[in-house]
Amino acid sequence: MSTIIYPTTNFKATETLTIERGEGAYVYDDKGNQYIEGMAGLWCTSLGYGNQELIEASNEQMQKLSYSHMFGGKTHQVGMDLSDKLSSMVPVKDSKIFFGNSGSDANDSHVKMLRYYFNAIGKPEKFKIIARERSYHGVTVAAASLTGLPINQNHFDLPVDALGILRTDAPHYYRGKKDGESEEQFVDRIVGNLEKLILDEGADTIAAFIAEPIPGAGGVIVPPKGYYEKVQALLNKHDILFWADEVITGFGRTGNAFGSDTMGIDSPDMMTLAKQLSSAYMPISASVIRGDMYDAMVEQSAQSGVFGHGYTYSSHPVACAVSLKTLEIYERDDIFGHAANIGEYMQSEMQKFKDHPLVGEIRGKGMIGAIELVANKQTGQAFSDPSVGYFLTQACQDHGLIIRVVAGFSAAFCPPLIINKAQVDEIMMKFGKALDDTLAYVSKQNLLVQ
Repeated sequence: MSTIIYPTTNFKATETLTIERGEGAYVYDDKGNQYIEGMAGLWCTSLGYGNQELIEASNEQMQKLSYSHMFGGKTHQVGMDLSDKLSSMVPVKDSKIFFGNSGSDANDSHVKMLRYYFNAIGKPEKFKIIARERSYHGVTVAAASLTGLPINQNHFDLPVDALGILRTDAPHYYRGKKDGESEEQFVDRIVGNLEKLILDEGADTIAAFIAEPIPGAGGVIVPPKGYYEKVQALLNKHDILFWADEVITGFGRTGNAFGSDTMGIDSPDMMTLAKQLSSAYMPISASVIRGDMYDAMVEQSAQSGVFGHGYTYSSHPVACAVSLKTLEIYERDDIFGHAANIGEYMQSEMQKFKDHPLVGEIRGKGMIGAIELVANKQTGQAFSDPSVGYFLTQACQDHGLIIRVVAGFSAAFCPPLIINKAQVDEIMMKFGKALDDTLAYVSKQNLLVQ
C-alpha cells in the first residue's frame, strides 16, 4: 500500500483501481482493461486524454518560461493574454480576473475579495454569504464551509458561523416539493424562504449569494423555470451580489459557453472557473469579479502597500499557455456547439431509462446529467442503505464504464465534450447492464420498499 493519503476516499477501500493511461474518451488500468470515462475525470477532461495540441503547448511554454510569479508588479505575457481572453468571454461586466490553482482556492479567494471590497467601500458589516443546501463549492476551509453536503463537513469542525455562512433551500423540485405543490409554487415558496432569511439577518450584513447554475456533486440539480429570475430580482432589491460558481458548468458543459447562459442568469457579479478551463491538463482556476469592485480596491491596496493575497502558482505560465490553447480549440472546433448537439442526444438517451423500476428522476442539461435511483418508484422514497450506490458504481466499472454516484443515489454523467453518438450509446448500454445488475442486487437484499 502506498503512503498517499487519498482524497475523498474511504480509507478502508483504497487502491481499488489503478489508471495507467488515457486516450480520447477512454482510460486504461494497469491490467489493460478499457473504460469509457463517463465523468470526464472529475467533471473536467473536456477534450479527453492525450490531446497533442495541449501537450505541445505545455512543452513549448516549459521550454520558454517554465515558471514565473506575479507578485510585486511582475508579470508575463501568457498570463495577461489568458486574462484578456477570459474577460472577453465571461458575462461579468468589465471583468477582472485572479488566477489560482483549483476551484476550492478560487472560492476562498472570492471570500477574501468580498471582504476586501466591502471594507474598501466602508461597509465592513456586509460580509455574510448565502449558500444553498446540497451545494458544492470546494473543500478548503472557507470553500468547505460554503459547501452544503454533510460528507464534506462531518468531523472537520468548520468555522461556518464565524465566516458568516447562511443556508437556504436547494432548488430541487423532485425532492423538495410539498404534496400537490406545482413547480411555480415550489419556486415561490423557496424564494420566499430566501427573502425571509435576508430580512431576518439584515440585508446590510449580506455580501453575496453563491450558486452553481446546475449543482453537480449535489445531484446534478436543474432548478425549475423562473427560479433564477426571481432570485436575481430579490438580490437586486436588497443589494446582494450574485456569485456564479461555474467550476463544473463553465466552458460548454451545458451546451453554452457558461451554465449562467443556459439557466438564464443575467450578468453575475462574480464567477468561479476551473476544471475545463485547461481541460484539466494543468491545475488552474479563475476568480472573476466586476471591474468596479476591483477599482474600489485599488486605493486600499496602495495604502496597505500591497494586496496581500496570492499563491506561488497564481498565473503559472504553463497552466496559462495550456488554458489559452484549450480556449482556442473550443472556439476553432466549435466544441460548445458539438456539446449542445451531442448533449441533446445524451439527454434523450437517458430518458430511455425512465420506466426502469429503480429510476425515480432523470435530469440534466447538455452534457451533464443524472439518473436518481429510488427504493419505491411510485413514492420516490430513497434507499436507506448506502451500499446501493457503491454497488452501482462498481457494476458500471465491471462493465467498462466510469461514473460517479453523488448525493446518495444519483448516477452522474459528465463525459468529455468530444465524444460522439456511438460513445453515448456505449455509455448508456453499459449503464443499462449495471442498472439491471443493481436491480438484482437490491431485490436479493430486500431493499426495495413496497
